[in-house]
Amino acid sequence: MAENQRTITSTVELGGVGLHTGQKVNVKFKPAQENQGVEFVRVDLKDKPRVKAHISNLIERPRRTSIGIQKVEIHTIEHVLAALVGLGIDNITIELDAEELPGLDGSALPFLEILKRAGVKEQNSPRSYFQPKEPLYMEEGDSSLMILPANDFRVSYTMSYPHPMLKSQYASFDFDSQVFEKEIAPSRTFCLQQEAEDLTRQGLGKGANYENTIVVGVKGIVNNTLRFEDEFVRHKICDLIGDLYLLGHPLKGHVVGIKSGHPLNIKLLQKIKHLHDRQTKAGIAANSNDFNNAAPLDINDIKRILPHRYPFLLVDRIIQLKEDSYAVGIKNVSVNEQFFEGHFPGRPVMPGVLIVEAMAQTAGVLILSKRANLGKRAYFMSIDKVKFRRIVFPGDQLRIEVSVLKLKSKIGQVYARAIVEDKLVAEATLLFSLGER
Repeated sequence: MAENQRTITSTVELGGVGLHTGQKVNVKFKPAQENQGVEFVRVDLKDKPRVKAHISNLIERPRRTSIGIQKVEIHTIEHVLAALVGLGIDNITIELDAEELPGLDGSALPFLEILKRAGVKEQNSPRSYFQPKEPLYMEEGDSSLMILPANDFRVSYTMSYPHPMLKSQYASFDFDSQVFEKEIAPSRTFCLQQEAEDLTRQGLGKGANYENTIVVGVKGIVNNTLRFEDEFVRHKICDLIGDLYLLGHPLKGHVVGIKSGHPLNIKLLQKIKHLHDRQTKAGIAANSNDFNNAAPLDINDIKRILPHRYPFLLVDRIIQLKEDSYAVGIKNVSVNEQFFEGHFPGRPVMPGVLIVEAMAQTAGVLILSKRANLGKRAYFMSIDKVKFRRIVFPGDQLRIEVSVLKLKSKIGQVYARAIVEDKLVAEATLLFSLGER
């Protein structure tokens, strides 16, 4: 049975001070109509501009999640968004008379408590979920974030900081309202003592203190005590839940984060929006508000870009793509592949030349997806520094990673490598000539 959307029953208010701006702010939470979503209203400004909590309105600001339109900005929204997720609230109007939500005790719990006091009621329209059909992935340095397909909501997170108290904390939760209220919402924001000093020099953290921020010094927690032994990783999960609600819908999927923070969370959200926008323009997504279609490129999308067809189309899907930069493709090696009939038939082995071809096709998707190259074709000019490290057998899954070395109007050069179960099987530098069809 489909779930219906929810809003709050009555209007409630609270006040406080913004963690970063130090501004006093009053906040009023009001019930909203079906299908409105989460909207913030700056009642201190002329015409009371409204800003929807959505990835299309994301703006990048240090150490917090912010949204804005034109010159209207609203900061540090991640804790209140996490509380909305915790209570399953789809539609709400949040009025505030300053540019930043109050920090309160540094956690999502005060927001959760005031919203519970308002009451939650079911509405008549059905709820829609963001439920990706393919893995969504973002990586930067030693940090990564992915959303894996699932029929419910689960978050797993690993964190590690260069401090004895913050090394290698891991937590994983199957999400529901009780788990959120008891295990996640009370966890508070934190920073290293040296970070606090840097924030002060940057003009941030003006409303932070030892009560609403856990400050970790050289010798331990400064003027505070932990609510959980692993409160740090729990707060990372809280922030992540809030950030992901900017998708505009509750999430069904297994979220796996490793040392990610607001910047990487936002980059994954922006990637999802980019994929959705591109698919919508290509006619892949019929409804621009339906983010269930924001998956990476499947075989039909790939066929729109590459001229190859069965049995010589060797890339099954593209799970990551950044224009002019890199792409990650997947090739599932089936025992039913035609070449296995004659290539070491007693003990089938994938031909090395076809591994290179799969890498080349992934590179072709990357190069030809660039707007300036639409309608062109990529032809091999050279293969350099090719090495085969391991044998590929039926049942293996090739993860093909391609990075651009040079990309101009008529040539493209990439470094490509193929991996099976985190082990390198092949690598090469590939050079293409770009020509009209």
